[in-house]
Amino acid sequence: MEGSQQSPRPPSATAQTSPGGPDGPFSPFRHPVFRSIWIANLFSNLGATMQGVAAAWLMTDLTSSHQLVALVQASTTVPIMLFGVFAGAIADNYDRRIVMLIAQSGMLLVSSLLAGLTYAGLISPILLLAFTLSVGIGTALNAPAWQASVRQVVAPRQIPQAIALNSISFNIARSVGPALGGLLISIWDVSFAFAINAVSYIGLIGVLLWWRPQHRKIAPTPILPAVWAGLSYCAKTRPLRRILTRSFALGLGLSAYQALLPTVVSDQIGGTEIDFGMMLGLFGIGSICAAPFGTTIRRKLGLEGILMLGTGAFVVSLSIIAEVRTIPLALPAAFISGMAWVLILTTINTAVQLRSPESILGRCLSIYQAVTFGGMAIGAWIWGALADWKGLPFALHAGSVALLAGFLLLRVLAPLPRLGEGLVGED
Repeated sequence: MEGSQQSPRPPSATAQTSPGGPDGPFSPFRHPVFRSIWIANLFSNLGATMQGVAAAWLMTDLTSSHQLVALVQASTTVPIMLFGVFAGAIADNYDRRIVMLIAQSGMLLVSSLLAGLTYAGLISPILLLAFTLSVGIGTALNAPAWQASVRQVVAPRQIPQAIALNSISFNIARSVGPALGGLLISIWDVSFAFAINAVSYIGLIGVLLWWRPQHRKIAPTPILPAVWAGLSYCAKTRPLRRILTRSFALGLGLSAYQALLPTVVSDQIGGTEIDFGMMLGLFGIGSICAAPFGTTIRRKLGLEGILMLGTGAFVVSLSIIAEVRTIPLALPAAFISGMAWVLILTTINTAVQLRSPESILGRCLSIYQAVTFGGMAIGAWIWGALADWKGLPFALHAGSVALLAGFLLLRVLAPLPRLGEGLVGED
């Protein structure tokens, strides 16, 4: 495999711990394929975050319903819940590169149509949700194929670092994209942000056309039996079952931030699209700052320890956002939320990946995504409905309580596996 051969001379301790050394946080960049896809993904993620900001802000102009605004977030996660497991079976049964190409091309087409219709003034709340739902379907198809491909482009011991770097890519885009999106909306309109997102897919499509992965032995299985095999494995494997239970509860509570942030900024704080971009930008910067240290913290505190740290920080930040009325007070909370978010989700993702066999890796990862984003989609609907009923502060505090209660209860009922327990890969 390109870039995967190791030097016959044992690496020094300095090389092992240095950022670019064999075990350093940036070691996956030594593999050309990973590096190229990572850079292309960065620009694609940048476009996606700009589109997400534009869609959420456009919905606040199209309707006064908190629930419909929250459903913009839900519409991007519901497809992962509904179709993600099938996408995992597709990733295991077919060439993952081809699957990603199809998904990226589909999202390019949908985003182009969204930009055109918005520019023409033909968009409505329902039509906007339909387009964001379609992009979510493309994401659901693409994600298991890419995440399962990580093993094809980095060494096994570098999988946690690769997952963290993928998170950094997304969060760099999250930190810059919202500000750019807000700027584009203010000087032009939302259609320009949608058009930029459509263009951003082209680079990743080009890299995927260039990449020629080693042939992977595939034993094709009909989709429904393949899905059942993945579900059965996750249900019968105790460590995975406990991880998935925790990921659903975490997704349910975490979703309150993303689902309600647009209305917090526009209604509670009375901010502009620039303020909204700044909030998302600080969230992304917090994620970037925390991601490189996730593996070190996980090894020192264990899975429960790092989730306790992340959950506690997120509860505090969400409670602050529920009460603030000015942007300067809200920005530090957004930064803390980003740090907590990445610690929680990269930990769960790594735990699933290292406990899943290669033959059904795509299915296990897609089940994890379906469970986590299913919790987020359900949570987005719940918190939006609560905000319409009792107001934004009540809904945000309810999200904090749900997150904390879920962590404390499931720590007893579904404890996470200890480091090294149930591993298929390397921890």
